[in-house]
Amino acid sequence: MPFAPSFRRAAAATAAAAAIALTLAACSAPSTETATSDDSALQTVTEGKLTIATGEPNYEPWFVDDDPSNGEGFEGAVAVAVAEELGYAADDIVWVRTTFDGAIAPGPKDWDINLQQFSITDERKNAVDFSSPYYTTTQAVVAVGDSSAASATTIDELKEATVGVASGTTSYTVAKAQLGEANLSVFNSVDDVVLALKGGQIDAMITDLPGAFYVVGAQLDDGVVTGQFPDADGGDDFGIVLPKDSALTADVTAAVDALREAGTLDELQQTWLSDAVDVPVLK
Repeated sequence: MPFAPSFRRAAAATAAAAAIALTLAACSAPSTETATSDDSALQTVTEGKLTIATGEPNYEPWFVDDDPSNGEGFEGAVAVAVAEELGYAADDIVWVRTTFDGAIAPGPKDWDINLQQFSITDERKNAVDFSSPYYTTTQAVVAVGDSSAASATTIDELKEATVGVASGTTSYTVAKAQLGEANLSVFNSVDDVVLALKGGQIDAMITDLPGAFYVVGAQLDDGVVTGQFPDADGGDDFGIVLPKDSALTADVTAAVDALREAGTLDELQQTWLSDAVDVPVLK
């Protein structure tokens, strides 16, 4: 028996509504592949790339040959390791240069992360974000090449030298704890300690390891970093700088934490801040 006209019209209307619903669903719902890709993509300056900034020029042992892209030097290697944790291969890194002060000044940035031995401070956190620390500075010994202190490999040997240190610093606290006060010469500033070392008033000086590299590279003609103390308590924490309220801060911190927990940061520190520059830990 043929259907009544009213029934045919109702059936047609139902079919049309179903077709429209399917069409709208197809248009509005992304494919599984697209949704996964969008959800996992990090918000970077350049899509698919991680832009990493650092200073110019760069010095060893933080970077080698002033070429960040080679992945050598402590911070160069840390940067590549962090990028890999975030899912970026070395070819996906874009390197740019900035000044130190400009990097931690308020305002927009044209990079995603920045490594230049930035100490994490509350004041700087007002203008930029920091990752968790990737390095805590140790205290190191600087001596002139012809000094007996230049060949010291143990704390006991160093106790036989006259050692200069700046008052009111972490260096002084560590020097006093490790060496006692008998052979310490205390000065008002690090610059005064350097002058005393140049003038032969002291055999060696103690300052943080980054400062020690600077003293040897820029202030002394025949200076050597002879060793570093094993205790990093009280040292400055270095963190990766990000633009204020960056969408990447949590991801970068998680990457640094993962590298620390895996022992990778310790391995890189041993490779680039001890073995490569021959700065052993004093025993």
